[in-house]
Amino acid sequence: MLAIEKSKRHKGKCTTNVLPCRINHNGPVDASKRYWNPTKAPDGKTVAYFRGRKLHGKQMKVPKGYRGVVISSTERILPKTAPTIEDNDVVEIEEEADVKIMEEQSEFDYIMLWGHEALPDEIADPYVRGIEEWISLAEQINSTDEKDEISKN
Repeated sequence: MLAIEKSKRHKGKCTTNVLPCRINHNGPVDASKRYWNPTKAPDGKTVAYFRGRKLHGKQMKVPKGYRGVVISSTERILPKTAPTIEDNDVVEIEEEADVKIMEEQSEFDYIMLWGHEALPDEIADPYVRGIEEWISLAEQINSTDEKDEISKN
């Protein structure tokens, strides 16, 4: 299991970008406007150039009821809590799994998905489908609302 706690060095809001390429670097970079400068084209589309290749961006809002966060792993473990015991109660102590703490570094309201020479394909792109389809499907499958039970009858 995981627990998320806000980092002491939390950076506030950020812009997340999912690029259609593999970059063999994981960590901060000093990105200047010379290398990354997304702009709005006259037709309203977002365009950027990365290593000479034209990218088209699609902004996807984080679904309602969800938060977008950038997290990093730590080696810290959440301290275990002792069970509360009332008089005459029998308590079976089960072995609890360690809960690893992740640190929230930043948060975001939308994700910018980029495609080569065109907008990301809404049918094939796994990020678009994950946000638009799979989250709502997971909610429907795991829903326990009474109105869902009534609609099934």
